[in-house]
Amino acid sequence: MATAPAPLPEEAIPAPIIVKKVIVSGGDGHHGGAWKVAYADFVTAMMAFFLLLWLLGATTEDQRKGLADYFTPTLVKMREQSAGSDGMLGGSSITDVDNYPNAAGQTGTMSITIPRGTKGGPKEGGAEEAERRRAEIARQIQERIAAVERLRHLTRQVRVMRTPEGIRIDLVDDADFSMFHLSSTVLVPEARELLGIVAEAVEPQGAQIVIRGHTDALRWRAGGGANNWSLSTGRAEATRQQMLLTGIPEARFDRIEGVADRELLVRDDPADPRNRRISILLLQ
Repeated sequence: MATAPAPLPEEAIPAPIIVKKVIVSGGDGHHGGAWKVAYADFVTAMMAFFLLLWLLGATTEDQRKGLADYFTPTLVKMREQSAGSDGMLGGSSITDVDNYPNAAGQTGTMSITIPRGTKGGPKEGGAEEAERRRAEIARQIQERIAAVERLRHLTRQVRVMRTPEGIRIDLVDDADFSMFHLSSTVLVPEARELLGIVAEAVEPQGAQIVIRGHTDALRWRAGGGANNWSLSTGRAEATRQQMLLTGIPEARFDRIEGVADRELLVRDDPADPRNRRISILLLQ
């Protein structure tokens, strides 16, 4: 009968073999490099954004319209399937001409109406034409005042600006000059000459005219027969009469208004003499 072999002593048993894998990566292995790609995308997007802002600020309305038309699909099928085709405007631009069957080619849009300018064609409110007229009127007035030496100091009294109603010419008093004699509706001689210059500048425009009188907020003596309302209205009428004498047809005057001290130019100081002024409005 065979006997089992005797067990080996503990020191004769070989030790187990342990394999350890060490993976050596690059120097940026502890944080990866994906952030660099994301950062590059961010910088590219910012560059494109600022380029867009620069283009919007450095181009005219016509140039921007041309750029928009360049990137607008022209084929109907492409347009219907383009980005934004299921949006509010159905893939159209806000400046596109309406295609109503009974009014084809008009200058309105699906969202707003863009009036025609005096020269025709799509134009946003005729802003460029209005600014050209304003600049031309201001230039003529300034040149004619500068040509008369005794009136040159009145250059600062005249302000020409655009308003929602039309082009407004303000003739403003100050501490050194007043259009009218104190508390009266009588024009001083320099004011008569100044109104003649203004009338020559506005006469070719052909627009209807509104004259508005303004006063400061100084109080009248109690018991007097006049007040700031009657004074402002009387000064507006005196201005109209003077412009009639310089050749403006009576039919051109739409109305005169006296607003007293209700539309102050210098709101922080109701008594400031600059609040006394005559406004000549050329209606659009």
